[in-house]
Amino acid sequence: MTTDLERLRQAHLVHGGAIAQDGIPLHYGDLLKEYQAALNAAVIMERSHEGRLSMRGTSRFDLLQRMSTNDMLSLKPSEGRATIFTNANARILDRVTVFHSPDSALIFTEPGRAQSVHNYLNRNIFFNDDAHVIDLTPTTRQFNIHGATADYVINHIAPQAVDLPPMHSMTITLADTDIFIARAKPMIGSHWLIKVDNQAAADVWESIVQQGASVGLVPAGSLTYNTLRIRSGRPGVMRELSADYIPLEIGLWDEVSFQKGCYIGQEIIARMESRGRLAKTIVSLTLESMSDAPMPLLFEGREVGRLTSSVTAPDGEIFAVGVVKLDMAIPGHTFTLPNGIRAHVCNRIGEQPEFLQQETNKD
Repeated sequence: MTTDLERLRQAHLVHGGAIAQDGIPLHYGDLLKEYQAALNAAVIMERSHEGRLSMRGTSRFDLLQRMSTNDMLSLKPSEGRATIFTNANARILDRVTVFHSPDSALIFTEPGRAQSVHNYLNRNIFFNDDAHVIDLTPTTRQFNIHGATADYVINHIAPQAVDLPPMHSMTITLADTDIFIARAKPMIGSHWLIKVDNQAAADVWESIVQQGASVGLVPAGSLTYNTLRIRSGRPGVMRELSADYIPLEIGLWDEVSFQKGCYIGQEIIARMESRGRLAKTIVSLTLESMSDAPMPLLFEGREVGRLTSSVTAPDGEIFAVGVVKLDMAIPGHTFTLPNGIRAHVCNRIGEQPEFLQQETNKD
């Protein structure tokens, strides 16, 4: 008997998908076509290795409020918000996006982080908390639509959702099944996130691909995602999203509330914000030739930052991300890698205020 996930796998193979060991397509045979579609039209990707958790109980938002950087208590029904779990030193543990769904907080994790987030939440549920966490990752699939014309695609296949405000969600019917759809934080153009139960995943995927083809939608794999991630400066798990950094240092100011009450790591983050001082910050870089990351960034022979992500796009353009001392995060500033390749600062990336100054003392 063909399983639900085998049907989905076959649907990818029909379109030329090369499947990685984790079951996620790497590409569909033409990386340049995928990349250009993302820039000029839209792409659909399976991102089921990004975790999906459901937290239920009357304490669910109180728990998230005391554990993470953003304001979870003010979330309205259907609204979503990204937030970050930090340790006592304000270093990043995990980043998640939380949507206020009926009777639950629906939590989307970074790739491969479902079990870690699930365990972390469970460790912080105390005897007087009314909260429990269910891992939906094994029983659901996730599809993301990105690109310049992603809204046009959604208007074509799911017109009832196209007017959703940023970071809002709803349940709709597609391919005779109920699916969760949300307008998520954009990476390039617009970003739509879809969650569907395993048994309907293949039908929903085929429905979207077939209907979307007439308006320029093409399937794309995780290699294209990685190129788009680095091109846009989105922090990546175990690259920029790691215990090496504090959220403010990697441009995630918009995922931190400075008005909420106490949470783990708040004191350090609040002090940085009130002083307007950072030791380092995230930048986009151009490399004179490709160099793998991570790697030190050197200035006059001393390390002043790290090359954290790099990629050569299918059209040959090289994109890179680094984290450098704040006073060197100046467009045009040049660093040298240990292999002799030079890296040039393009811009600061993410959400960063203009008033920042170099912090001379480490927290």
